Amino acid sequence: MIENRWSDDAAQEWLSGAGDDEADRELALRVYTSRIIGQNPDLVMHGGGNTSVKVRRPDLFGQMEDVLHVKGSGWDLDTIEAPGLPGVRLQPLLKLRALDSLSDEDMVNVQRCNLLDSTSPNPSVETLLHAYLPHKYVDHTHATPFLVLANLPNAEEVAREIFGDRIGIVPYIMPGFGLAKAAADVYESDPSVEGLLLLKHGHFAFGPTARESYEKIVEHTNEVARHFSMKHPTPLRVRNDADDLSVLPVLRGVIAEQRGDLDAAMPIFDLRNGDNVLAFFNRPDVEALAKRGMASPDHVLRTKGWPLVLPKAVWSLGREAIAEAVRAFEREYRAYFDRQAPNASVPKTLLTPDPKHAWIEGVGIVGMGGNAGAARIAADLAEQNLRVRAVGEDAGGFHPLDEADQFDCEYWSLEQAKLGKGKPPPFAGRVVMVTGGAGAIGLATARAFAALGAQCVLVDLHQDALDTALASMGSGHAGFAGDVTAEGMAEDAVNAAVQAFGGLDILVSNAGTATAGAMLEVSDEALRSAFELNFFAHQKFARAAATLFKTQGRPGQILFNISKQAVNPGKNFGAYGLPKATTLFLMRQLALELGGDGIRVNGVNADRIRSGLLTDDFITERARARGVDEGDYMAGNLLRREVEADHVANAFVGLARSERTTAHVFTVDGGNIEAALR
Repeated sequence: MIENRWSDDAAQEWLSGAGDDEADRELALRVYTSRIIGQNPDLVMHGGGNTSVKVRRPDLFGQMEDVLHVKGSGWDLDTIEAPGLPGVRLQPLLKLRALDSLSDEDMVNVQRCNLLDSTSPNPSVETLLHAYLPHKYVDHTHATPFLVLANLPNAEEVAREIFGDRIGIVPYIMPGFGLAKAAADVYESDPSVEGLLLLKHGHFAFGPTARESYEKIVEHTNEVARHFSMKHPTPLRVRNDADDLSVLPVLRGVIAEQRGDLDAAMPIFDLRNGDNVLAFFNRPDVEALAKRGMASPDHVLRTKGWPLVLPKAVWSLGREAIAEAVRAFEREYRAYFDRQAPNASVPKTLLTPDPKHAWIEGVGIVGMGGNAGAARIAADLAEQNLRVRAVGEDAGGFHPLDEADQFDCEYWSLEQAKLGKGKPPPFAGRVVMVTGGAGAIGLATARAFAALGAQCVLVDLHQDALDTALASMGSGHAGFAGDVTAEGMAEDAVNAAVQAFGGLDILVSNAGTATAGAMLEVSDEALRSAFELNFFAHQKFARAAATLFKTQGRPGQILFNISKQAVNPGKNFGAYGLPKATTLFLMRQLALELGGDGIRVNGVNADRIRSGLLTDDFITERARARGVDEGDYMAGNLLRREVEADHVANAFVGLARSERTTAHVFTVDGGNIEAALR
């Protein structure tokens, strides 16, 4: 059931912030109710749905004109602001209705030519439908219960059973000019209707006020939900611990392998394995439901028209069986394109034929994308579709768009524009794990990779420090808390990366701490402890990461934070330098042994970075040991400038981008001849 989120107090706050202008106040309420619609994923998801309000505004000459504010392309309702509802002069749009036909390109051009602000985003592809309905406020959703109803074979009959004559029924027509005219005709044939059911598509409601239109959306949706006994919200984003996720890194590698480019990024995965998802795979009609298509036309853009289906009997056989399933999906997708493309009015170019979501028996649903955001969207839509399929099939049948209509939507230029065509950032599709990720160097490194498109997994000892670090990075990243020296910790952390994103591409083995003291005085226990953290933890994480890279069957990278102590020992610092020197040799040994698998292994030698290692007290002690003041100690290099955590982070990124470099040490110390390598 849908919660009514209208609040008089919240509405008043929006009105108060809008000032005295009546049009601005009406737009403010439009923003408010758009947001409370968008905040419920059982109403709309990820750019879906649209809203509008009609107002009166003066033009440059002071003459009042009718203006339609309608959702702009690229905006999500849950976070929309006033600029996301561009104003379009209404009268020119109304004149278009007299035409017998109108191309999509001409429709977009007229809408853009009549924007009040030429820098505004393109108005919704359903702008004309909003324009042709006479109501001040109009709302359009793809609510989960309505998707069940809209895709029934007898949807009109069931709609009449639920609503009587209170809802107009609009046959499926692709969004645009034709749908706008048809919907307006249905409304005008009975202006008493409270809303419209668009078959195979969604729901419209409207009213004279923002509140009335919004509450019709809620009321109508709940009436449908009651009819289908849908008492609870759709469970979304449930990710439980799983016993066996071995299929995910293999699948991730196989999909990239099909592209034929060894350097091609693997997809990012988003796993959903709640009880409702796993129970769905027990249905006897899973294979049949998988082939039916998606519940709403715009879903196809994010998910393709059907999932990759991997029964456990297939994926448990190993890599070749998984690869054959992916190849079969791609053959089927190419055949679908070859069947439908000749029927298009303009030439079409094949999209990448790889799957965008998968149903994996015993594992869950997996959304796939070039980054975590795209994978999350695909997984959200896949979860909603699972419920729509199950409820719809049990209520009479799930029968969405046929193949030809699905193709028209997937390859529709106006919808393709929503996805963006910009070049992805250099680390898009890459998962980077950083140990010591909440510390100064670790967090700076994670931020540097994230700024270039990577999804980061931070590993650190304390959960509260991880939470703070992750909060500073924004969405799309994950954390794993634990002691990197503990038995099994490396494998557990790598498994956490698999669960969060499907696999791993780059390990930055950074965690460490300094143990000071003269070699004749440091205890055996302290020395062994220093080796556990500053060598063995690096060795264990490298082994776990490299094993996963081999499982994926794609190149990977291991980057060590080594330290200048490995080549230029400092007085009373042997308990730190000895394991670091061993890690330097480990780096070279792994580079030698893993190069044939395309796994690059490099390191950074840094010195005197303010971090968990170099606290204020430690800096004071080391400066005293050197017989200099603290400022001179921190800038004690050839450049006479202090080296900061960001400089080390940039070195890690530089090594990661150096595609033909392995077994290399990048020194970041401002210049120290004694520590220079040759």
